[in-house]
Amino acid sequence: MLSFSDQYKSCSPRCVWVNGPVIVGAGPSGLAVAAGLKEEGVPFVILDRADCIASLWQKRTYDRLKLHLPKQFCQLPKFPFPEDYPEYPSKKQFVDYLESYAASFDINPQFNESVESAKYDESCCLWRVKTVTGDGGEVEYICQWLVVATGENAERLVPEIEGLNEFGGEVIHACDYKSGESYRGKKVLVVGCGNSGMEISLDLCNHEAKPAMVVRNSVHVLPREMFGKSTFELAMFLLKWLPLWLVDKVLLVLTWMILGDIERFGLKRPSVGPLELKNSRGKTPVLDIGALEKIRSGDIQVVPGIKTFSCAQVELVNGEKLELDSVVLATGYCSNVPYWLQETEFFSKNGFPKAPFPNSWKGKSGLYAVGFTRRGISGSSADALKIAQDIGNVWKDDLKKKKQKVPTHRRCISTF
Repeated sequence: MLSFSDQYKSCSPRCVWVNGPVIVGAGPSGLAVAAGLKEEGVPFVILDRADCIASLWQKRTYDRLKLHLPKQFCQLPKFPFPEDYPEYPSKKQFVDYLESYAASFDINPQFNESVESAKYDESCCLWRVKTVTGDGGEVEYICQWLVVATGENAERLVPEIEGLNEFGGEVIHACDYKSGESYRGKKVLVVGCGNSGMEISLDLCNHEAKPAMVVRNSVHVLPREMFGKSTFELAMFLLKWLPLWLVDKVLLVLTWMILGDIERFGLKRPSVGPLELKNSRGKTPVLDIGALEKIRSGDIQVVPGIKTFSCAQVELVNGEKLELDSVVLATGYCSNVPYWLQETEFFSKNGFPKAPFPNSWKGKSGLYAVGFTRRGISGSSADALKIAQDIGNVWKDDLKKKKQKVPTHRRCISTF
């Protein structure tokens, strides 16, 4: 039988003092900040609820996934991709690259540790980060800086669709889709027409399934490459010389020349240009890698919005009914920051910083954000460098002044 003191210890959370920042999230953004802090000589703790780095890439992506942008725009700071990697690395190659990055900078995240809450303690001017470990233990980290690196895609978005519970067939989110192999010969409805929806539809088609893709809203579809150059690379080059609205015009004219009129296939373009739409609303244009050809041939059926589901079928807003075997919800992801961060001044209700890029990386009281720029890994890397340097400057300044701010309760907590 446990003594009273043993029972008390087993129920109370363990407290850990962190000399440097706590980084929440061990994806590319969190790793980039950690590497920068290593360079600055600043200690840190990096936490992740999963059992591996970059769990989104490792566990919640389909097998055929490749980087949509050329590798030079997707590499983390001070660590280029291997020269023998292709222009668009595969999922496995990217994960291997991230593993090598972590090993190179000696980054060792604490896995299976989910952050339940993080709050700034005004009384002692420190952050209190409470976590639950895989075995049910509770830990409270106390630190001067908090880096939120959980990113834009922390949680799946599953919309409420009338009658979906009555469908009866398989319904999965895109994060659980791996391959079209198990869907051969089946009628599959893919809900969503972003990059994931397009690629999953293409993958289903290549595995001899019969996909129908729901296109409820307008969407920009651009070729991945134009005249042998990456479309993204071309856009970045043009932006050095031309205003954004004019670059959008150039991209759309070139796209029309290469892809033709896609609206006749049910893919209506937005009135706002692709780059402006990305910057203002975070909506990424689709970079076509073969789905459009399958749409032209009729192998991928484009259908309008959903009215309701019923047993083994769906009724569309135009009255058409389709018999189905399975549904894949390519409906996107969202930030989970509002669920655990008790702060409303820097982050908005949607889990993104209120300040627009490039001023969205730093808040008050030692709070930082990385991976919320809606500009991919290149945007995250730029913010990661700023964060590491900013924290490093304060760290070095404190060392020079030989002033170590120690809270009064430090004697009764462990250090890290």
